[in-house]
Amino acid sequence: MTVEEIMTELRSKGSESIKKILLNHGVKEPFFGVKVEHLKVIQKKIKKDYTLANELYATNNGDAMYLAGLIADDEKMTKKDLQQWVKQAKATTISSYTVPWVTAGSKYGFELALEWIDAKEDHVNAAGWSTLSGLVALKPDAELDLKKLKTLLDRVVKNIHKAKNREKQTMNMFVIALGIYVQSLTKDALAAATKIGVVTVDMNGTACKVPAAVEYIKKAETKNVIGKKKKILKC
Repeated sequence: MTVEEIMTELRSKGSESIKKILLNHGVKEPFFGVKVEHLKVIQKKIKKDYTLANELYATNNGDAMYLAGLIADDEKMTKKDLQQWVKQAKATTISSYTVPWVTAGSKYGFELALEWIDAKEDHVNAAGWSTLSGLVALKPDAELDLKKLKTLLDRVVKNIHKAKNREKQTMNMFVIALGIYVQSLTKDALAAATKIGVVTVDMNGTACKVPAAVEYIKKAETKNVIGKKKKILKC
């Protein structure tokens, strides 16, 4: 499929009601309002395509950018590609999901995550913390810098309540991810979550709630899934 063919199909699948919902959840114009289930139909046809993914992302259309993440060949992504992607990731769905999914699957995940969490822009910070969450969910503990991750946990405790809105939300998810997916740091994550307490994030009037980190980690303990890694992040 070509970019033109895909954009035509996306336009035909757009919904004003879905678009309204997505606007409230931080998706930015331009986009058509396509359900993820329709994007996955296209994904199944294409599977992976490095070039097409970058071409779709470059359209700056929210639906096309999300699809680009689904079909991206993560291991082929260059550092330059990923820096361009995060620069364009103004929509919440793209900065907190699409870019982190692809970056975590690339050769540069940890390096770029550490760079992005120090950026001035809220959407770049969010992408950085979400990439860290993706990495701890995917990578075997032996491939993780556990000492650095524990340092980052301490940083979250110190800074989360004065962080920017999206950064605050993704910091909280990092604490949860670390507690669930890295067994040797579960106790540290629980202690950090207890110190942090309630995290307040502006959800733009939607019904979304900030997950309570302590509850999420303890629920994972009850289900006996602590330390069990994910096979894929993209959904």
